[in-house]
Amino acid sequence: MSYAPDTPTETAPQGGDLVRRHRLSTRLWHWANALALFIMLMSGMMIFNAHPRLYWGEYGANPDTPWLTIGSMEGIAFPGWATIPSTYSLADARIWHLAFAWVLILGVPLYLLWSLVNGHLRRDLLLTGDELRPSHIWHDIKQHARLRFPTGAAALKYNVLQKSAYLGVLLVLLPLVILTGLAMSPGFDAAVPVSAWFGGRASARSIHFLCAFGFAAFIVIHLVMVVLAGPFNEVRSMMTGWYRLPKGKP
Repeated sequence: MSYAPDTPTETAPQGGDLVRRHRLSTRLWHWANALALFIMLMSGMMIFNAHPRLYWGEYGANPDTPWLTIGSMEGIAFPGWATIPSTYSLADARIWHLAFAWVLILGVPLYLLWSLVNGHLRRDLLLTGDELRPSHIWHDIKQHARLRFPTGAAALKYNVLQKSAYLGVLLVLLPLVILTGLAMSPGFDAAVPVSAWFGGRASARSIHFLCAFGFAAFIVIHLVMVVLAGPFNEVRSMMTGWYRLPKGKP
């Protein structure tokens, strides 16, 4: 989200003012990554079905002791309605997964660079000293727990919980999921031994799975918050850039 105080507004008789909330670059980034993440999560679950166990270290195979097992080796960890493709096919799942991985591999560095150039990271996501105070964080947690969301101009800026979540995704989850994905590529790992950074290819696969779980948790919480905050207004702002303030809020 990018908000500039001098952004022009439109007055609508049926509600409050319409104000610019999201730049075009932010909206394109949001929807491209939403599509890519959903397809990668679903195809990734099909890939996981081929060997539903996770290990630490360099190797991981049937005789080794896993730290996590979902389902059984003879069964399926995730049902067909949640995977791409819906019927078992490791080859097809890898094709889908790797094709949309390019959206992240190319998009994340470009978006970070553009966000640095246009000031988006500094202006909208950087946590201030006041926001890092425990009392401020606890206040935001209590407000969210009571479903008391910001109104007026405050609704156009990220709060401390949103900033923390988005920075975690942008600076932690996305880089980790890309690097661990490259570590699992035999060709790339042979040229650049990325797997050694994580203690082995099996460890990289485990971290990759944990990142995917983090993405899934973020998506669920994000969608719940959108519904509670007003889905029509929230989705419209991410599609058109315009957000309607509550009536009477300047």
